[in-house]
Amino acid sequence: MKNRHSLSSGSREHGYELPYKLACDQLAKISDIEGQCRNSGAHYMRPNGIVIDYLNQTYHITLPDIEITLENSNVEVPLKDKILILRYFNLAKGTPATGILITYKQLPGGMNYFPAFSQRAINPLVKRFGQTPELLISKAVIFGGDKTDYGDASVTITAFSHVPITLVLWRGDEEVAPNGNILFDANISDYLSTEDVAVLCEAITWTLIKGVSAI
Repeated sequence: MKNRHSLSSGSREHGYELPYKLACDQLAKISDIEGQCRNSGAHYMRPNGIVIDYLNQTYHITLPDIEITLENSNVEVPLKDKILILRYFNLAKGTPATGILITYKQLPGGMNYFPAFSQRAINPLVKRFGQTPELLISKAVIFGGDKTDYGDASVTITAFSHVPITLVLWRGDEEVAPNGNILFDANISDYLSTEDVAVLCEAITWTLIKGVSAI
């Protein structure tokens, strides 16, 4: 890509090259791009473009070469984000929201992977925001987050059109340590794999933490 500045180190990006290629190959096999746009909530820009929202930003996927760019930006999209965007688009089944919230443990294989998920996404969130949970709500505005009524503070972030992520915190005190959780609509496995959910939540958590640290 010409005139684009990469924020990621070459060595870190190298590990994502194969998953990115596989995601591109899967997209290339989709015969009904317009139908998949409907399933994912993306917009089909005939004859060779897809516009998709991810974490409150708009991305363009150019076909058939499958170039992914951030709208109105010269910053190159990290491969990790490209992979998530493609995997979401490729998997999306268009399943309506159920209105039922579930935890990571309830996802396919989630029980086994939960300790790692907690270490990557929940624990850092609790450590940074557990004593001041209201700060989470103010920082989530970068993702267009909406305040909800769970725990002592909670916010729902629309990661993709059909993927709401709800972050919940319970305030700690002298006797009880702060606690937290991350909740999903029960249909999330029709849009992202269990591993991709973990990657997405980790990205959200650390972006919020860095947003506080930058103050």
